[in-house]
Amino acid sequence: MAGNGKATGTDGARSGGAGNDRARNEAEAGERAETAPVPEPCGKVDLGITRVFELLGKRWTGPIIAVLMTRPVHFADLRRAIPGISERMLSDRLSELAAAGLVLREVTEGPPLRVSYRLTESGAELGPALSALRCWGEKHLLGGVVGEPGAGC
Repeated sequence: MAGNGKATGTDGARSGGAGNDRARNEAEAGERAETAPVPEPCGKVDLGITRVFELLGKRWTGPIIAVLMTRPVHFADLRRAIPGISERMLSDRLSELAAAGLVLREVTEGPPLRVSYRLTESGAELGPALSALRCWGEKHLLGGVVGEPGAGC
């Protein structure tokens, strides 16, 4: 068996082929696995944090809640307070927040018909979390620049 560059054993079988390399690599990996400590598996993200970020992690949701923290706001004023948001997006986000029980939609009858939004009690309980996120953002994302006077950071 000359010319193929592979050595043969006494039984004529080739050594060093792909099958033998795989077996050798698996054996070496097994030896390493026995001597190296096995890291603990990562913990799964719990359902609560998953749901929070499904709802609050959407674009525009944080700014909407932040504006509503201070007082009830009419739709048009809310839109003006959040530059760049479209009426459709604002309406969609407010509907999602209302469905989640964080925002209440209140209609004032009479010409003109006025719609305002305010946080529910559970929505208002996001205040400390938003304040902490604001402070973290100012420190780590804005290089210590304070965005609002009296923000409490």
